[in-house]
Amino acid sequence: MVLQDAAIGYGYNYNLDYLKLRNKIEKTSAIWRAYYLNSTPSERSEGLDNFHNWLRSGPPDGPKIITKLYELKTIEANRAYCQDCKRRVEVECSQCSQSQVVRQQQKGVDVGLATLALTHLEKYDALLLSSGDSDLLDAIEFLSEQGKRIMLLVFRNGVSTELQCRADEILWVDDFAEEVEKDSSASYSSYWT
Repeated sequence: MVLQDAAIGYGYNYNLDYLKLRNKIEKTSAIWRAYYLNSTPSERSEGLDNFHNWLRSGPPDGPKIITKLYELKTIEANRAYCQDCKRRVEVECSQCSQSQVVRQQQKGVDVGLATLALTHLEKYDALLLSSGDSDLLDAIEFLSEQGKRIMLLVFRNGVSTELQCRADEILWVDDFAEEVEKDSSASYSSYWT
């Protein structure tokens, strides 16, 4: 099982409980190894550190997920493309025209996912992937041609149709989202604050 930040597609106020998710999946099939890959801000936060530590902790307290984190990259965002007039336009802050506008972008996660899937090629029969990103298409096609079963564990919102049509099975988290939602009163909730 390879996870990105799986709950992004469901809704702003939804919090996925990865322990509940792992337990639900393992009711029907064993998971050899689970990975969580994501990009994080360079400024560390205690809450995010606690969450990642909880992901790594073993049952019954945590989901025992190997966590690989990449730093968000800050890139200049001073130009954009206008779809109506088909030109590049300048972007500036409405409060101060002298500031440089930047945005943060995820880097490394897709390469990390593909690398893990290819590195462990001989150790699994099925790849359960929680990503809707079509950037993984070439790796998914290769794995499929090698006889690997490709399963998507995704929310319906934002999943590439190119990826959907290459999956052997799609587990729509929307169908059981309430079962795997984080319970704020649970004993492990202190990790998430």
